[in-house]
Amino acid sequence: MTQDGVNKGRRRFLYIATGAVGAVGAVGVATPFVKSWFPSEKAKAVGAPVSVDIGSIESGEMRIVEWRGKPVFVVRRTAEMIETLKGEALKSRLADPESEVEQQPSFAQNDTRSLSEELLVIEGVCTHLGCSPKFTPEVEPQAYDAKWQGGFFCPCHGSKFDLSGRVFSGVPAPTNMVIPPHKIEGTLLTIGEVA
Repeated sequence: MTQDGVNKGRRRFLYIATGAVGAVGAVGVATPFVKSWFPSEKAKAVGAPVSVDIGSIESGEMRIVEWRGKPVFVVRRTAEMIETLKGEALKSRLADPESEVEQQPSFAQNDTRSLSEELLVIEGVCTHLGCSPKFTPEVEPQAYDAKWQGGFFCPCHGSKFDLSGRVFSGVPAPTNMVIPPHKIEGTLLTIGEVA
């Protein structure tokens, strides 16, 4: 075969056109793949901080806020509740009374495990199997504890926590309940950010 009948200009055009179509196709295929490396708007929102006005929470009352798909208990403790938390009788029954296992920001490594003694902000999840414990603030004998001083009880497997979320000894839950990062500005609580 000879080169006499070949249109070199047409051949060059076909090479360039084929290359261009191939490049556009490669970009079209790669775009969704590259976009998958970045978090979606829904994923960003799940991890976003949550703000809630806590000014209307009465003493002894609990509110539940959702953050990162988990319930967060916000409890305004009474003066009696706070005094109970500092008592040696209660501390002797706890597995980690000084909160030495890190499950809270450094500001919450105290008897009340909080920024402000009266306000507890805690993930409402049992550290045993992830159930949601019940808030039982009454200081009175319970079927699960004759010396109950108030706190959280997980009816699924019997784990008990005090009003700071510290775990009792001898229950299935291995550690204290988790304190999420948070800050308080006036009556506005922001969960997911630290001041």
